[in-house]
Amino acid sequence: MKIALLSESPADEAALRVLVSAAVGSAEFISPGFRARGWPNVAQVLPAVIRHLHFNTDTDVLVVVVDSDDTVVHGEEHDRPGHFHPQCRMCQLRAVFRQTTKKLPRAHGRDRLLRGIGVAVPAIEAWYLCGRDPAVSEARWVEAQAHGRQPYSRAELKWRVYGTDRPSLPLEIECALREVNRHRADLRRLEYDFPGFAALLRDLRDSRRPT
Repeated sequence: MKIALLSESPADEAALRVLVSAAVGSAEFISPGFRARGWPNVAQVLPAVIRHLHFNTDTDVLVVVVDSDDTVVHGEEHDRPGHFHPQCRMCQLRAVFRQTTKKLPRAHGRDRLLRGIGVAVPAIEAWYLCGRDPAVSEARWVEAQAHGRQPYSRAELKWRVYGTDRPSLPLEIECALREVNRHRADLRRLEYDFPGFAALLRDLRDSRRPT
């Protein structure tokens, strides 16, 4: 399977290569043709990335993963037909993908580029801490958010992963790979504790089903 990755940083991409490979068994990673830095840039370049991969490559799936930060967390009600929450990044990314691909002609022997979208709540460092810090989970974040508070800050998550809230890129990559490699053989804990990761897994599993 040929897969392209679009995320907020090279460190995120390094970690996602491990997690995506664990999910699909084996993957050939294709350059998305564009680099992004942070959430706004990911959303801005996504249509161009989709068109580039569709017309200029034979990529099967584009995986997009971003942090939720302090936005609305995607819930089951968002998956109802016709529902769209403008402050939910999962909803936003799915909408961009849907709008960009719906009129693209068949190319490279396939009807369309498939999607794999995940949102890390509140940041990808929470995924890294899965199984190591029981206080960190998507459910904890959502419950606290509903009461107008935070169980931890994004800066605190960085401290727990990197030992600093301003890590260098080499340190980010080193720590990210150390943490995700704990899950290489079994993704079930990540899938259970983080529905934003489970959504990505569902997309990847759907992409492997015969059409």
